[in-house]
Amino acid sequence: MTEKKKTIAVVGGGPAGLMAAEVLGTAGAQVHVYDAMPSVGRKFLLAGRGGLNLTHSEPFEAFASRFGERRAQVQPMLEIFGPRQVQEWAHRLGIETFVGTSGRVFPKDMKAAPLLRAWLHRLRAAGVQFHMRHRWIGWEGVEAPPTALRFATPQGEQHARPDAVVLALGGASWARLGSDGAWWPWLQARQVPLAPLQPANCGFDVGWSAHFAGRFAGHPFKSVALSFTDRQGRSFARKGEFVATDTGVEGSLVYAASALLRDEINASGGEGATCRIDLLPDRTAAQVLAAVNHPRGARSLSSHLKSRLGLDGIKSGLLHEQLTREDMHQPQRLAEAIKALPLRVRAARPVDEAISTAGGVRFEALDANLMIAALPGVFCAGEMLDWEAPTGGYLLTLSMASGLCAAHSVLRWV
Repeated sequence: MTEKKKTIAVVGGGPAGLMAAEVLGTAGAQVHVYDAMPSVGRKFLLAGRGGLNLTHSEPFEAFASRFGERRAQVQPMLEIFGPRQVQEWAHRLGIETFVGTSGRVFPKDMKAAPLLRAWLHRLRAAGVQFHMRHRWIGWEGVEAPPTALRFATPQGEQHARPDAVVLALGGASWARLGSDGAWWPWLQARQVPLAPLQPANCGFDVGWSAHFAGRFAGHPFKSVALSFTDRQGRSFARKGEFVATDTGVEGSLVYAASALLRDEINASGGEGATCRIDLLPDRTAAQVLAAVNHPRGARSLSSHLKSRLGLDGIKSGLLHEQLTREDMHQPQRLAEAIKALPLRVRAARPVDEAISTAGGVRFEALDANLMIAALPGVFCAGEMLDWEAPTGGYLLTLSMASGLCAAHSVLRWV
């Protein structure tokens, strides 16, 4: 750094922006964090209500593979700040972590608030200044430098002209928490290449009958397997759980397959995508067929399936929802359906309901330092970049990693 402190604007107070602010503030820059909400880290706090999933403990090769088509672009960032570094960072904040049975890493107390408080204390100690209720509304004008920013505030429009800018504005999910994609038209007007924002880690509409929705909405499908292969030959197969909703399905197993299902729906012109549900993944097809064929005497079919296979409740309800009466009374057809029941999902739920967002600023719009090629001095980080990943700590880890890498690039730039 030169004798005169460089002034850096970080626009967005989520994990990516806060990590950028930490790196820049620690290096001696004068850092100003701007956010449209009354406080920072709102999505971070809400995501931690059920236990803050910081990262994942699986081997790095497997971890990096979760980022799919964008692995080549994001892996260098993860190599600098990956799962191990996330845990070390939390420990330096005084937050102990543990690895759950699924391999996910959590704070020992499972809470997000203590970590965020410790983080903000560190940032303020480094001289980082926060400007809340400052909504970014683009640049001062076509002739102004790319770092000449405009903000809408309760006190009226305000301007800032820092030496460099880190945009970390998130995606378009959970608008009530500030992640609303409102930055899109400002970048589009500057002809920055963008990929359409789409729901990721999302639920889907199925179109249940009124009877099924009324009886089973909110009920979980436990110990099932979901499989799907798209028209490009990409496949998904995993055991887990998901939940029936009023309109369709959501939950961890559905979220894990959501990228393939969403892309297939888009490719089909809206006709939908058909996955298959194995209602009894711990039993072989032969075992299921033998149980279905077993004489049931005077028992009803529902009682027989419950007695021989443990099929009842929502699993039995789904069979009746998807199969005809004739199919239900053909042993071979019924056994095949129990092991691979077709389920057609018609549409992804709206992006604002999704856990995260796909699309955003294309990596092709950036140089190797995460700077927008068309806007010198403006860097991008976090979920507003064009990548997606499953839940399980991957989203948070890469958001923080990209914020850190963007900050280091800023320091080199100034």
